[in-house]
Amino acid sequence: MLSAEKSLADCTLIGRETSVSLRDLAGCSSLAGRLDDLRGRSVLIATHDQLTAGLALIELDGIARRMVLCPGDLPRDRLPPIIATAEIDAIVCDEIDGASDFAGVECFAIRSTQPLGAEHNRREHCRTEWVLLTSGTTSDPKMAVHTLSSLTGAIKSGRAGETLVWSTFYDVRRYGGLQIFLRALMSGASLVLSSAEESTSDFLLRAGAHGVTNISGTPSHWRRALMSPSAHAIAPHYVRLSGEIVDQVILDNLRAFYPNASIVHAFASTEAGVGFDVHDGMAGFPSSLIGQHSNDVELKVEDGSLRIRSTRTASRYLGKSADALADADGFVDTRDMVELRGDRYYFVGRRDGIINVGGLKVHPEEVEAVINRHPSVQMSLVRARKSPITGALVVADVVVKSGSPMSASADGQQLKTDILDNCRRALAPYKVPTMLRFVPSLEVAPSGKLARL
Repeated sequence: MLSAEKSLADCTLIGRETSVSLRDLAGCSSLAGRLDDLRGRSVLIATHDQLTAGLALIELDGIARRMVLCPGDLPRDRLPPIIATAEIDAIVCDEIDGASDFAGVECFAIRSTQPLGAEHNRREHCRTEWVLLTSGTTSDPKMAVHTLSSLTGAIKSGRAGETLVWSTFYDVRRYGGLQIFLRALMSGASLVLSSAEESTSDFLLRAGAHGVTNISGTPSHWRRALMSPSAHAIAPHYVRLSGEIVDQVILDNLRAFYPNASIVHAFASTEAGVGFDVHDGMAGFPSSLIGQHSNDVELKVEDGSLRIRSTRTASRYLGKSADALADADGFVDTRDMVELRGDRYYFVGRRDGIINVGGLKVHPEEVEAVINRHPSVQMSLVRARKSPITGALVVADVVVKSGSPMSASADGQQLKTDILDNCRRALAPYKVPTMLRFVPSLEVAPSGKLARL
């Protein structure tokens, strides 16, 4: 039961406008005295604010039979099938929400500013299912069923006497953010929560003001952060990357920018859980990890795809017609494609993200990694453009680093030439972009990943 963790009393959840010391929850409740009314129920946590969502997770673990975490950006019209499939019979929402948003389901308002003091029976009722939504974009997301045990299997206790302040660019209602939320709670650390309503610059300033020591995000989060003057506002001891392919350029840039920090990248997915962490400062991962049985995780590569069998894996997808989450041997196909080069595996892209150029396969991420090596490039997005001859062509949008000379010409033609020359040297001809376009920024989805629609 999460609320029984002794370390919780030392934690403070720090939101954009208010903070809550979890010590104050010992004799109070943020659910207006209605904790018993939620006992044994299937609860949708659908708050706008991450802080209120976090409080609900702490209070309801061991009380509700099921908690479904709804990211703040999920459109309300996506909720009906989720409510039906998860057999939701109670919804936790912010005080400002009206019950009309969730017709037919009882709503419970949660507050972060004034938890109520009363007698609260926190006796554990059941082993709560934690249900996380996959990052569905054009279709309804799948719902992966975890337990607190599977979610915390990769988390190690902090060292005695260590004072940590965690933060993350992620939303804590997604797998990557939830991992940091649980790490902070289980180590007795405070957690600075991000907000969709503030800029990257403002978030970094706020994180720095609270003395953040450990911080995580996707490579896209970090590329945007390093573009901001406020990147100097934090001086972390530990920087973590996950959620996207981590190339050598972003690792080297972070090491140069935060020379006193440990730079770690991890592989994890909503379904498979945390597979491994890489601490050696190099992209990819050692081939020696494949086939090992360590830390309750086993990895293998089949048909070029990384597969994971682990005690941290979700048990199933919700829904009578849902696909099997793992194969007959218990391995989850992550659909992340890897390639062995020497004694190291490198991620090359997603199986379902391939660009088909006249029958030849191109992983956008492989091309982006080459483009990003140019010292004037901050980040890039490679995509397909329809072609009547080959079916698709490879094109790229490129963000140039602040202060980098585009070239003497107005359209940056020399820089385009340099980037394409690099691509021709490193890639097969059909993978080389047929067009480069300089753009001021690239859209990052709420999941923290580059928006590839």
